Amino acid sequence: MEGIDKILSRFKKSSSEIIPLLQAVQNEFGYIPQEAMLDIARYLRVPESRIYSVATFYSMFRFIPKGKTHIMVCRGTACHVRGAPKILEEIEKITGIKEGETSEDLKYSLETVACIGACGLAPNIVVNDKTYGRMTIKKVHELFGQKDQEN
Repeated sequence: MEGIDKILSRFKKSSSEIIPLLQAVQNEFGYIPQEAMLDIARYLRVPESRIYSVATFYSMFRFIPKGKTHIMVCRGTACHVRGAPKILEEIEKITGIKEGETSEDLKYSLETVACIGACGLAPNIVVNDKTYGRMTIKKVHELFGQKDQEN
């Protein structure tokens, strides 16, 4: 895989470096391609299943590319109580994808996170690293260029 050799060369051939290697690959490509997992396994001389089991155990790793517009909806207690489930539902309607998915055209990716640490502004979403607080259905429509269909 193009670009993977440069990443691998920064690491020792030690199985204790599986997680840092996976993180480096994801930082470089935005996700972990299957081919990269195979390259890591060969480099570390461990079974491919070991790389796959570590990568799938941690929720921080993704196996499909992020969309151009990456949306994270906070599901922390404050956000949940103040309407995050409705916000998530509306974003799913607008983007045509469900939580954990990326649109086929790579325009959107959508995920939920446990907490983004802005509880006083709940409910919150993060779009491409920018936080939007006190979200409403109306604000969701404004943010994603949709005509207001509800408050």
